[in-house]
Amino acid sequence: MRARYNRAMSELLTYGGLFAVSMVAATLFPLQSEAVLAGLLLAGREPVWALVLVASIGNVAGSVINWALGRGIEHFRERRWFPVKPAALARAERWYARYGRWSLLLSWAPVIGDPLTMIAGVLREPLPSFLAIVTVAKVARYLAIAWLVTH
Repeated sequence: MRARYNRAMSELLTYGGLFAVSMVAATLFPLQSEAVLAGLLLAGREPVWALVLVASIGNVAGSVINWALGRGIEHFRERRWFPVKPAALARAERWYARYGRWSLLLSWAPVIGDPLTMIAGVLREPLPSFLAIVTVAKVARYLAIAWLVTH
């Protein structure tokens, strides 16, 4: 009974922690979900597909938070406390203006990816297309990381 409890708690902490780190990493806070995923993959205790799935869902959820913030926070962009630096926001806006919704395929990329998801909200990208494109990008990134770590 004790072993079952310990296993359940271990799984809860593993998957819950990976989800939380992946979600926060997709917002404007600087966390490295890739490092957490790589460590869990190297530990080899959980199935690769499950870790990739949880990390992807968490990261997409964080991107949806950015999108939602973009829908309502745009009028605060000139404030000192605004979480995105003006240069990063301007770069993301240029990408979005040039490539439209397809620029969200770069939502996995460091530095520009998180501001892009916020810009998508500011520019009123519909949630269904946002989710579809961002999910493809995030899953592809975590699959690539899983492949690199396990091969």
